[in-house]
Amino acid sequence: MGRSRGGLSTKIHAATIDENCAVALHLTPGQAHDGRQFATLYESLDPENVLESAALDRGYDADRIRERLALDGLQAVIPPIPSRSQKLPYDKELYRGRHRIERFFNKLKQFRRIATRYDKLAKTFCAAVHLVAARQKFVNTP
Repeated sequence: MGRSRGGLSTKIHAATIDENCAVALHLTPGQAHDGRQFATLYESLDPENVLESAALDRGYDADRIRERLALDGLQAVIPPIPSRSQKLPYDKELYRGRHRIERFFNKLKQFRRIATRYDKLAKTFCAAVHLVAARQKFVNTP
């Protein structure tokens, strides 16, 4: 649990395929920067990755992240941060699909235990997040 301006908090970083399927989850203190967690999430993905693009939040806008995705043949769909001197283009149509990731987080937060972070230990909170994510996968399938 980390201390941020809003108090004690935790960030959940997730790599998802859609709103029902997370393939990697990682916890950090609330004050941790998103972009620094990219390597941890990316390395935990399956090496037989069949993805063609990666739609990431603008918090992940860094040259090293774009280079890593290009090295693996993935299209980086990341809107540039406002302070970037050279605005890089991105596919806005593909980025619109990112709402699925936000839906995943909204589904997680429907569980009060996750939304309010009752667990004091990161290990038990992470276990609860994994359980809720697994439950969501099976409950919402047609």
